[in-house]
Amino acid sequence: MKIRQAQRGDIPAISSMALRLWSGCARDEVEQDIAERFGDGEAFFLAEADGAPVGFAEVSLRHDYVEGSETSPVGYLEGVFVEEAYRRRGIAKALAASCEQWAASEGCREFASDCRIENDTSRLFHTAAGFTEASRIICFIKTIS
Repeated sequence: MKIRQAQRGDIPAISSMALRLWSGCARDEVEQDIAERFGDGEAFFLAEADGAPVGFAEVSLRHDYVEGSETSPVGYLEGVFVEEAYRRRGIAKALAASCEQWAASEGCREFASDCRIENDTSRLFHTAAGFTEASRIICFIKTIS
């Protein structure tokens, strides 16, 4: 397995996996969104096995307040995905570590992430990757007229 920083030519492979991580979006919208986020404070990393992509992670620099942080910018693990056949092999943890190293190289002193409160799989991954829980929140919204 090899982890490398993704290039623009990797957008279709990243988009294919991103559609399974963040369902409910159209492929062309996902590809366009990823293309717009490439560079300029964001990076993507690919995990490859036998030359084929089997996972990806996205990292950004967040300058707004990040829950539990004390510095700015904060490196932020926006998402991580590994193909089912390759899970439980440390690939997601390796992808997160590459994102963390990238954030450190960009001057960050803290690295953060989040997951939905009911996503036990993601919570366990984050704990295994060295994150500590900063807080739990429930967000509310209502339509106004």
